[in-house]
Amino acid sequence: MPRKPRIYAPGITSHIVQRGHNRSACFFYEDDFKIYINALASALIQYDVKLHAFVLMTNHVHLLMTPTTTEGISCVMQSVGRTYVSTINRLYQRTGTLWEGRHKACLIDSESYFMACQRYIELNPVRAHMVKHPSEYTWSSYQYHGAGRKIACLTPHPIYQALGPTPEQRQLMYRELFNTALPPEQLHTIRNCLKHNYPLGNDKFRAEIEAHLNVRFGHLKPGHPIKPE
Repeated sequence: MPRKPRIYAPGITSHIVQRGHNRSACFFYEDDFKIYINALASALIQYDVKLHAFVLMTNHVHLLMTPTTTEGISCVMQSVGRTYVSTINRLYQRTGTLWEGRHKACLIDSESYFMACQRYIELNPVRAHMVKHPSEYTWSSYQYHGAGRKIACLTPHPIYQALGPTPEQRQLMYRELFNTALPPEQLHTIRNCLKHNYPLGNDKFRAEIEAHLNVRFGHLKPGHPIKPE
């Protein structure tokens, strides 16, 4: 069975998830998260990719990124994978990979879905019952968007910037978004598109991407909601 293609386009934000091999842990101690973030920060600069949101979970990561080239995101993921795995293997005297063979990815229609996708990413620790509120989880971009803590490798998206004229107002407006849960059908749509590497957007967005990149995505079949992470 052929692999589902991962399609990227310059200027179009993509939602990325990479899981640990057999869903096993890929972060073992607190310093491991720092090693990953440092590797990611270097790769973002090298390949000119902007990171808008992230969460580092025990056995997987979610990233929301916008590339300037079609190869940028793939290069970032390859670079981070090599750097992080080699460092962890050396530190803990282990061998082999930490990650599943291929990361999942889907293009995002920012106008319609960006903020929902960003909230989805930052709510991962809450859905996993690790914390009661995203502000309690250290390794998430909520620390910047909702709490105003500086994260050097993060570039706030224009849609987030439009929430208010000052950082304090943006943070307040953003925190208020978390007073309402994401609708179950929206959760299902985000997960389903990510699972199938399918654009997250309406028919017009999909048609524009298909025309621009000369690809055909077809249509997702309806199905039962996908189990959460």
